[in-house]
Amino acid sequence: MSFPDNKLTVRSPADLVTAVPYLLGFRPSDGSIVVLASRDRRVVFAARADLPGPDAPASHLLDLAANLIPVVRRQRPITHIMLIGYGDAEHVDPALRTVGEAFTAGGMTVRGLLRVTGTRVVNLDCDNPACCPPQGTPLDPASLVAVQATAAGLVALPDRAAVAARFAPVGGAARAGIRRATRAAAARLKTLNTAGSGGVDEAGVQAVRDALRQHDGGSRLTDDEVAWLALLLMRPSVRDLAADLTQPHDGHVTFWADITRRAEEALVPAPATLLALAAWRCGDGALAAMAAERALQVDPAYQLANLLLQALHGGLPPSVFGQAIASARTNPSKQ
Repeated sequence: MSFPDNKLTVRSPADLVTAVPYLLGFRPSDGSIVVLASRDRRVVFAARADLPGPDAPASHLLDLAANLIPVVRRQRPITHIMLIGYGDAEHVDPALRTVGEAFTAGGMTVRGLLRVTGTRVVNLDCDNPACCPPQGTPLDPASLVAVQATAAGLVALPDRAAVAARFAPVGGAARAGIRRATRAAAARLKTLNTAGSGGVDEAGVQAVRDALRQHDGGSRLTDDEVAWLALLLMRPSVRDLAADLTQPHDGHVTFWADITRRAEEALVPAPATLLALAAWRCGDGALAAMAAERALQVDPAYQLANLLLQALHGGLPPSVFGQAIASARTNPSKQ
């Protein structure tokens, strides 16, 4: 993922590892590898992937590197990369070296290989015990990096499951209330459809503007308002207007996460994709990818979510947002 212009002061490998969860939006679990691409002294891109199991053939690691290398290359100009692996030495160290060699063979400068085991970081490229003890350097969760990240509004959730929980479906009484509201909204929409598509579009414009205005004013939508908005967002023209009006700030990310949680399952693709777009534009690639995947879980042919996920997996920056929207609008049949 690429991210906004937040500046974190990094003075050591331990500081760099402390910064990673804030750059990704969550703390990588054991068995992960993180690639940080830098331009001069600034990290401009971060990507995380799962390492193959310790008994997997070497070809699996080479396949992983082959997938990561073109993604990182797209971030050019970059000056160097850092590779960080999470887990025990027997699993992580040979994997880091193999992937590092593949990046080097691909023409990129690998500045360092770091392994995080528990609460310690080991620098695989340094054999000076004075600055790089073999047992590693302890991580400080209250370091200057963590303070700066928190002050900048960056959040590090415990893991990917915590990211997914932000837009997980509501249940119980809340789900029953939305279900009743959706049935009422469907009957209302059926009546409106008899007046022609113009009436539906006008209602959609009004619903989107009212919903965002209400949220920006500090009010949460009622079940009836959520159900009505979710139904109208099924029209690509209404969803596209919502995309145009959604701003790249945390408030609108929270808004679309709430709509995604509360919408009936069949109506999830549009708000989930709008959540993905808002998160992507805010630099939260993890949330963006998982929200797009949620949309595609419900409708695998949902075009805008597919386009967004391809852009995210390809390492493209949010500046391609306009092109993705324009491409989707040229083929509205399965948006």
